[in-house]
Amino acid sequence: MAANTLRLLPRRADWAGQRGSSGRNLVAGATVALVALPLALAFGATSGLGAQAGLVTAVVAGFLAAVFGGSNRQVSGPTGAMTVVLVPVVHRFGTQAVLMVGLMAGFILVVLAVARLGRYVRYLPMPVVEGFTAGIAVVIALQQVPAALGVHDAEGSRVWQIAFDATRRFASHPQPATLAVAASVCLVILAGSRRRPAVPFSLLAVAAATVIVQVFSLNTALLGTLPASLPAPSLDFFDVGALRLLLPSALAVAALAALESLLSATVADGMSVNQRHDPDRELFGQGIANLVVPLFGGVPATGAIARTAVNVRAGGSFRLSALFHAVVLAALIYTVAPLVSLIPFAALAGVLLATTARMIEASSLLALARSTRADAAVLALTFLVTVLVDLVTAVAVGVSLAVILALRSIARSVRIDEVPLEDGEHSAEERALLSEHIVAYRLDGPLFFAAAHHFLLELANVADVRVVILRMSRVSTIDATGAHVLGDAIAQLERRGIVVLLSGIASEHDGVLTALGIAEHLRRAGLVFADTPAAIEHARQLLSSAHVDDVPTPSTLRAASQES
Repeated sequence: MAANTLRLLPRRADWAGQRGSSGRNLVAGATVALVALPLALAFGATSGLGAQAGLVTAVVAGFLAAVFGGSNRQVSGPTGAMTVVLVPVVHRFGTQAVLMVGLMAGFILVVLAVARLGRYVRYLPMPVVEGFTAGIAVVIALQQVPAALGVHDAEGSRVWQIAFDATRRFASHPQPATLAVAASVCLVILAGSRRRPAVPFSLLAVAAATVIVQVFSLNTALLGTLPASLPAPSLDFFDVGALRLLLPSALAVAALAALESLLSATVADGMSVNQRHDPDRELFGQGIANLVVPLFGGVPATGAIARTAVNVRAGGSFRLSALFHAVVLAALIYTVAPLVSLIPFAALAGVLLATTARMIEASSLLALARSTRADAAVLALTFLVTVLVDLVTAVAVGVSLAVILALRSIARSVRIDEVPLEDGEHSAEERALLSEHIVAYRLDGPLFFAAAHHFLLELANVADVRVVILRMSRVSTIDATGAHVLGDAIAQLERRGIVVLLSGIASEHDGVLTALGIAEHLRRAGLVFADTPAAIEHARQLLSSAHVDDVPTPSTLRAASQES
């Protein structure tokens, strides 16, 4: 355990090779800070803790995750996906509960890192990830509908219900100025970033919208408030009795932080040539960040795909760029804090609407939807559950469906084929006897719970034979269910008077069958063979020893097998 923990700590090699590229990384860090500022304000305001919480998170988490994380290019902070989880917590338990949830999630992430579970995120099916991401984008967009329409008293238990109620209220009492501000900011960001990706259009659009609103005194929305100083909250929210109630939310936050951070780090790896992140260290860095951020009044943080991509495109290649991004943000907080309170919520809503539009990769979604029916089903279900229910349920449902469909596909690949007998030096009379009264089946693929029923149905159709040879050499795996079904199939055949021989059982499969006591009577009777030719030879001997000129009866064959 101690060795695992030491492996996760920062090391000198993390900073090697940065000296020659310091200037480029400083420029990249400043660029990311300009992009992150309006996003941090928007995510903080949307979470329910206020714009200042988003800024604090961007600074503290951005710094700590850069030092302790496992990626050289990752930029961390508040994200839209995280606000989707936090909003229900604020509504149900209050703002202080978010701080407790963040601490608990940080502890969970550290435990996951020490247990070296980061690597397993790569096994998530692509349709689940894409459906999850697209669903998050829609949820974030729906969250912005009330602010974009200037409606502050919309009701509903789900985000889509709140958006629908806000739209209904807007239709009865429209506020075109509010909608115009949100739409203009969104369009400026989308159009500008397409032509000049390096320019911080989100910051420029928010600044322009704020000036226009103040000059023309437009009644757009409630305004966020960022105090000049940011005192640490009191720690009276450490209520042990609340742990049980908040644990599901903390698990959801930890799962989302792990998923989004590792996906973001993977995206960063794909944008570079020779850099690969350490998934366990990345979880550890996110855990440390989330343990500290609540002490400063911030919201839970995670690796941010949008900011990480900006960092890479701007030339950021080492941790220095993420560190400098946090330093620049801290300087901006204390220099422009009084101006932040003038930013209209509608402008921040426009920023997030533009962010969601860029989160959805339509070409990737269409490609997955057209690939296979199974992928399309997993993609659609994950998306719908994300929008209609919640994120953690969506991942659980999506992965479960993907596993079920994969098992079904594997089960269908299992084959039970009747194969010709290898009769060697047998005489014509013996060959006729063998072909008339012996059948051999070759089992191909895994014999496990998903394929067991199919296996049993296939063998149930065996008729008009006296000996069945089950060739097991091509069975790739066998579990307890498959072993028990094999035993049931043997029992059914024997009840119909058919002698069963087994051949070619692999040693690892033989251990499973022996542990479960499957086919022990066949072993005692000498009806389990190392290879198929030996089984065929024994079947020939059984038929010959029956001393019957026409058709040997099952009872005579069983008696012959016991005598031999």
